[in-house]
Amino acid sequence: MRSVGIKDLGLRFRALSPRSATERIVIHHTGNPADDDCSAEEIHRSHLNQGWAGIGYHYVVRKDGTIEVGRPHWTVGAHAYGYNSSSVGIHFSGNFDRNAPTFQQMENGALLLAKLGLDYGLPLTPQYVVGHRDLIGTACPGGNLYARLQDMRGKGIWYQGN
Repeated sequence: MRSVGIKDLGLRFRALSPRSATERIVIHHTGNPADDDCSAEEIHRSHLNQGWAGIGYHYVVRKDGTIEVGRPHWTVGAHAYGYNSSSVGIHFSGNFDRNAPTFQQMENGALLLAKLGLDYGLPLTPQYVVGHRDLIGTACPGGNLYARLQDMRGKGIWYQGN
């Protein structure tokens, strides 16, 4: 499998809890009207200002395909109410109700899914790799990314085998 580069920004958090199980991967988007290319550091700062422990997502996939570490992978996230204790959250920067994810986001998102699927023993199927909207009433991860999740899952499966 092709290696996926993940950039660790060394973010500092308030108290975090370890996640005891990983049952799914949840896909998110920024959804801001400006179609921002938010970094993990920017989201971290925003979440700290809201009184959280820090960024709620475990990974951020920027528009240029850069993957940044958010919350440590082994901790409980803060990204999908009711599912945080058993899931990994991946945030894709952009508003995917207005625009499409970039080629680089789709490509590196698939590589990240391939890695996480292998790391946690999760098949890359719609039961285990879901959009935030599959869990609660939200438009997240936006219609244009949600419509491409199967493409990303399929490419992730391909990467696992090649």
